Amino acid sequence: MAGKIDQSKGPMEQRIEEIDRLLEAEYGRPAPRRKLRPLDELVLTILSQHTSDANSSRAFESLLRRFPTWDAVMDAEPEEIAETIRSGGLARIKAVRIKQLLQRLHEEQGALDLDFLCDMPLEEARRFLLDLGGVGPKTAACVLLFACGHPAFPVDTHVHRVSRRLGLIGPKVSAEEAHRILENAVSPEKTYPFHVNLIVHGRQLCKAQRPRCGACPLAPVCPSFQP
Repeated sequence: MAGKIDQSKGPMEQRIEEIDRLLEAEYGRPAPRRKLRPLDELVLTILSQHTSDANSSRAFESLLRRFPTWDAVMDAEPEEIAETIRSGGLARIKAVRIKQLLQRLHEEQGALDLDFLCDMPLEEARRFLLDLGGVGPKTAACVLLFACGHPAFPVDTHVHRVSRRLGLIGPKVSAEEAHRILENAVSPEKTYPFHVNLIVHGRQLCKAQRPRCGACPLAPVCPSFQP
């Protein structure tokens, strides 16, 4: 059963607690996701861009079957990588990005390993990923949250849209800016479930076109509610 809202927190934090409570009552508490190593999560996140979870998972599993190590992926021709990950869409673009990232990591670290990110402070780990090139705030946040359990808050298109409609961010706040705003407002222990349930809500009810406001459990706290 959900607890009471913590009145010692500020208005933004209290609103998020209430929204989180309503989301959890509707969708339940998300089960922990299968944890991958940080480099695996980075590649999977790149593959997930502009495609479905099912397609990106197929592309990732295909990549693991084709190449025994990340060193083998790094040494492969982009065309061979692209052919392997074709099910994930935008295969040529993603193949080049993955190869370049692996090469950059090898040049800087001497090994294809990102496990050390989990032992670094959040901001230091984030800076390392962003400095690799080709890694944006959402990709970095996904790696740090899902692989390391850091309280980074990824903002995808669903989270961005729903957060705007709920008034958690302003109408002109970009997805990049939203990462910082939401990350600072959501308590660390709530980062994962709140992030996941916002995505579920965006997919099922708060759709980009024709949101199902009449069935929305957040209607009592949503300034965009249209009966």
